[in-house]
Amino acid sequence: QVQLVESGGGLVQAGGSLRLSCAASRRTFSSYNVGWFRQAPGKEREFVAAISWGGGRIDYQDSVKGRFTISRDNAKNTVYLQMNSLKPEDTAVYYCAADRQRIGALSKDYDYWGQGTQVTVSS
Repeated sequence: QVQLVESGGGLVQAGGSLRLSCAASRRTFSSYNVGWFRQAPGKEREFVAAISWGGGRIDYQDSVKGRFTISRDNAKNTVYLQMNSLKPEDTAVYYCAADRQRIGALSKDYDYWGQGTQVTVSS
């Protein structure tokens, strides 16, 4: 089992940047695929980005392509989500999720979830 802790959220003006971190409790985190999801008030949780355990596969939701970058530092057991050119519609609670075998855009693809970090983008 792996525990995930997100950090780096906050309040930023439109056009600004934030970098989210997802830190894992286990050294074997390097063997886990990781996804970022977000959930805005009154909306379904949606996929944002995913990275495979070795970084060889990276996927993004269309609305964040070119603005967000997912990366990982396995030596630090951490996955990052660099978010640039933020828009008010990016406002949501952001969650990271991990799974040893699956990777995809669905919540059911991941067994382990963090508690989330709030991102608020003001106009």
